[in-house]
Amino acid sequence: MTGWQEPPSGLQTHLGYELTAWERDFARVELPLAPHVMNRQGLPHGGIHATLLDTAMGFAGCYTGDPDRRQMALTLSLTVNFLGQAQGARLIAEAHRTGGGKSTYFAEATVRDETGTAVATGTGVFRYRRSG
Repeated sequence: MTGWQEPPSGLQTHLGYELTAWERDFARVELPLAPHVMNRQGLPHGGIHATLLDTAMGFAGCYTGDPDRRQMALTLSLTVNFLGQAQGARLIAEAHRTGGGKSTYFAEATVRDETGTAVATGTGVFRYRRSG
């Protein structure tokens, strides 16, 4: 993994996703599919796609390179487009920070399964949180 690893959040622990790459303007989050993330049809719930997109985009804009200087952000806007059904056993969200300034940033992300099937895309606007 690029960068450093932060302690997992409660949601991360519950759902089972992992930050597998993190560097300036980029993050990757992966989730093995399990019964607790499926909907009534036996497919990954749409909220899982949204969560992975939001999480990856949030990390993509917050890399500082210094584990003692953590940057946090709040999601201001999140758009999710559902494209297809996962064929594999793992979801992988990759996000890129696409622009922004001192207080807000923009990001885009794609969720694929491990076979490369695109499942969802998303865009987001995030506001940096002040430290302290």
